[in-house]
Amino acid sequence: MKIDIYDTTLRDGSQAENISFSLEDKLRITRHLDELGLDYIEGGWPGSNPKDMEYFAQMKKENLKNSTLTSFGSTRHANNKPSEDPNIQALLESETPAVAIFGKTWRLHVEDALQVEPEENLDMIFSSVSHVKEAGREVIYDAEHYFDAYADDPEYAIKTIRVAAEAGADCLCLCETNGGRLPHEIYEITAKTAEAVDTPLGIHAHNDSACGVANTLAAVRAGAVHVHGTINGLGERCGNADLTAILPNLTFKMGYETVGKEKLKNLRRTSRFVYEVANISPDHRKPYVGDSAFAHKGGIHVSAVRRNPETYEHLQPELVGNSRRVLVSELSGKSNVLQKAEELGLDIEDRDEVTKIVEKVKELENKGYQYEAADGSFEILVNELQGKHRVYFSLDGFRVISEQKEDVQRLCEATIKVRVGDQIEHTAADGVGPVNALDKALGKALDPFYPELKEAHLTDFKVRVLDERAGTAAKVRVLITMADQEESWSTVGVSENIIEASWEALTDGVDYKLMKTRD
Repeated sequence: MKIDIYDTTLRDGSQAENISFSLEDKLRITRHLDELGLDYIEGGWPGSNPKDMEYFAQMKKENLKNSTLTSFGSTRHANNKPSEDPNIQALLESETPAVAIFGKTWRLHVEDALQVEPEENLDMIFSSVSHVKEAGREVIYDAEHYFDAYADDPEYAIKTIRVAAEAGADCLCLCETNGGRLPHEIYEITAKTAEAVDTPLGIHAHNDSACGVANTLAAVRAGAVHVHGTINGLGERCGNADLTAILPNLTFKMGYETVGKEKLKNLRRTSRFVYEVANISPDHRKPYVGDSAFAHKGGIHVSAVRRNPETYEHLQPELVGNSRRVLVSELSGKSNVLQKAEELGLDIEDRDEVTKIVEKVKELENKGYQYEAADGSFEILVNELQGKHRVYFSLDGFRVISEQKEDVQRLCEATIKVRVGDQIEHTAADGVGPVNALDKALGKALDPFYPELKEAHLTDFKVRVLDERAGTAAKVRVLITMADQEESWSTVGVSENIIEASWEALTDGVDYKLMKTRD
């Protein structure tokens, strides 16, 4: 039996504290989610902010291979007709094949939040869903606070979703919005609801009682065939149900068809990518995809696992793109390197080369480097270790001056000296910050030799402190993203000096562009 998987990382996940995805972040994550094979990707709420509107405009140029792009919004305002409601019109103008509309289910919200009569709320649901459905879109109706509403007034809760079904909704997603219900409650209410309506049911669970995944699985057992969640469980308050656990549980433990077993081998890679783009340190104890999920340390466990992994592992780690780790000897790593090399089209089939690359990656990751979301730097590293990387330029030195005067905008000036072949270029440039000034100075120095660099530009810049206890002396990791008309790529730099780390990431980005155009 097939269970449709609906990802809301870009919408519900972005509502998590300390997370703010840039437009470029959202586009990159979308491509990874599509590659994972998810059925639906909820891109955002086009009527709520300019960034989401621009995202949907950009997505009209993209060609998703596996996923259906979905926009999200509410039922019409009580005083508006659907044809005149700005939110409904924004949903239609996003031109997504599917639209998710949420409406009020709980009388508490109807009367206290919306301040409308219960019958008026039913009309708002019906008219909104029917208007979008008549426009030719697939409609997923999100019944907000459904389980709390059912516990309070089951008759009215059922009425709200029946109205959505009568209006043409393709799926009725039961939302456990406050995240406080337990699995036995979710099962019972979902089962009773399935008896009351014929339209397929979905489940959207939050994790406030640490039951997001369990509640999702309980709803599926009770008849739900459409599952919402986010990568790594990102979301408001305590987060959403975590797809990195839901997917393998449904597939390998419960026997349902989801994205396909072959695509699930990308699960860990997708998890790490989203962590890195969100600028969050990965949870190494996260089930299935964490570093420690299949790690064994000393004694009886290691001895047994070396004889038969089933003694202390509930699943083969390779099924979810992870690998076994024996902490005393670090036996893992080759499969991950080979997988990424294959993805990037790199030829490193020679065993000695693979071993050398694995050892170098481990050495650098121990120093703070992270290659999960820095494919550009990884490809450069592989080429360097194979002796294939060409030196396009070298640094003789640079200096950055930052001047601050009262009531005057801060001025940064970078002076740089680089060597290209036997020629030396000595240039300077101003910028709004030290990295911007360096970027401009480097571009000015290299332009006479490599004019194609004008096509490349910086699209994102992230800094993460690696050891907070060290204070201002801590190492930092800088991740930058660059793009041209053909593609985007990311590179990484690490140092106790933020300017040096930025320079390393920046020059890797330039190297990558030249490698693709000159080699």
